[in-house]
Amino acid sequence: MDSAPIWQAKTPRLVLASTSPARAALLKACGLTFETRRPAVDESAVLASLRAEGAAAEDAAVLLAELKARSVSASVSEEDLVLGADQILEVDGEWLEKPVDLEAARAQLLRLRGRAHRLVTAAVVVRAQARIWHQVDCAELLVRPFSDAFLEAYLARCGTSILSSCGAYRLEAEGAQLMARVRGDQFTIQGLPLLPLLAFLREHRVLLE
Repeated sequence: MDSAPIWQAKTPRLVLASTSPARAALLKACGLTFETRRPAVDESAVLASLRAEGAAAEDAAVLLAELKARSVSASVSEEDLVLGADQILEVDGEWLEKPVDLEAARAQLLRLRGRAHRLVTAAVVVRAQARIWHQVDCAELLVRPFSDAFLEAYLARCGTSILSSCGAYRLEAEGAQLMARVRGDQFTIQGLPLLPLLAFLREHRVLLE
């Protein structure tokens, strides 16, 4: 029997190995249909090990993204495309993780005040436990020397919504008020190298060409 025409081929299912609201919002805004699953990865332990080994932030972000995708890939169909992602904030050679509470957010923002930092964002797609695509991109941001009064007002207004972001800000929201200069892709800053990802998904029939 002849094989079905390519336009009749089954569309692969996309699974996001992340519970990040920002990443899910980016994918939904593009019209993507996907499932979300929480990966079983101890990110802090992995980061601590990589930091001790002297790994570059780019390599660490890619590895963490792949570990998340592989973790979820083990529990889904072999045909599914599993997307893992990670973002590392690097300031003066130090990596900052997501703050655990508003006190930690205050400390992070004071650490960033008046300084430039990098956001390193990686995405990895895994199918049947094998990495088939990855992309890493960087952005550079300069935080303005804001006042203590601004910081307290910012924390009061934003509350726990900023705890889901390394650096304790969301550039698409009030985090823009923290910045003096931004160099890089907006989607990279929000958590995904989105345009290369969309190109990959078109190639794999998740999206139309």
